[in-house]
Amino acid sequence: MTLRPDSTVSLVAPSIINCPSSQSIPLKLGILASGSGSNFEAVAQAIADEQLNAQIQVLVYNNPTAKAPIRAANRGVEAVLLNHRDYTSREAFDGQIVKTLQQYDVDWVIMAGWMRLVTPVLIDAFTDKIINIHPSLLPSFKGINAVEQALASGVKITGCTVHLVCLEVDSGPILIQAAVPILPDDTSETLHARIQIQEHRILPQAIALAAAREISQQ
Repeated sequence: MTLRPDSTVSLVAPSIINCPSSQSIPLKLGILASGSGSNFEAVAQAIADEQLNAQIQVLVYNNPTAKAPIRAANRGVEAVLLNHRDYTSREAFDGQIVKTLQQYDVDWVIMAGWMRLVTPVLIDAFTDKIINIHPSLLPSFKGINAVEQALASGVKITGCTVHLVCLEVDSGPILIQAAVPILPDDTSETLHARIQIQEHRILPQAIALAAAREISQQ
């Protein structure tokens, strides 16, 4: 496959292509973010544009210096700081996340730039209802520094993946992927910026598709 520098390709998992695309009851989302909140913003804008039938119940963030809560305030969404450094274990931290999400009546958890590994405590509380976005075409370049891994490998195409979360890192069922070409003069910063454009586009689509997938299996 050959891509022009300004082109992208979206790939949808075959298991959800024929699923119904809408639901009558808005999804109740809890968004987890650690940084700028640009993916939070993309989801919020898709909701505002009526491209996604959902409402954001709460933003949970773990980094006190994150910009995501500013975006949440601008959207009228309550933000809750849970600093992972205040907890003695990952399990204790995830336990508090679960309590917070349940307090806000969340039924789908969106890891939108969440820079923490999750444990069975969170995964079991929201089985098949946790969505993550990762800056590579999984299963290639799992884990941290995925953009740098792609550049170092010499591949010509990378991208981003939205998938359901399971116990193994970056290994759950894939919902949507978008391919992004790597240019000869790319740095990790320039490549990541172009990948983020595609993340913002496909994350809201994937949330809708995941909900449709669940409906079709009921």
